[in-house]
Amino acid sequence: MQRDSVLLYPLVTEKTVKMIERENKLVFVIAPDASSYEVARDFEKTFEVKVKKVNILRRPDGIKVAFIKLAEGYSASDISVKLRIL
Repeated sequence: MQRDSVLLYPLVTEKTVKMIERENKLVFVIAPDASSYEVARDFEKTFEVKVKKVNILRRPDGIKVAFIKLAEGYSASDISVKLRIL
């Protein structure tokens, strides 16, 4: 099955907004079968930035979440403004 994107939507909570500001990270809900590599590749292609690291967490409710750390020189705040998070 081919899909357009492994990134489904940004996760916005008080904690994730603090991560944007303090840690230069964005948090996205992702497709259930997505890998870290696929998330990084899709994120870099979509937002034209470099990703330093991707950590994936599967929540108890079954939703898969990716914590995306951007490389030096790229701003999570800028992307969050484009996404209308901040």
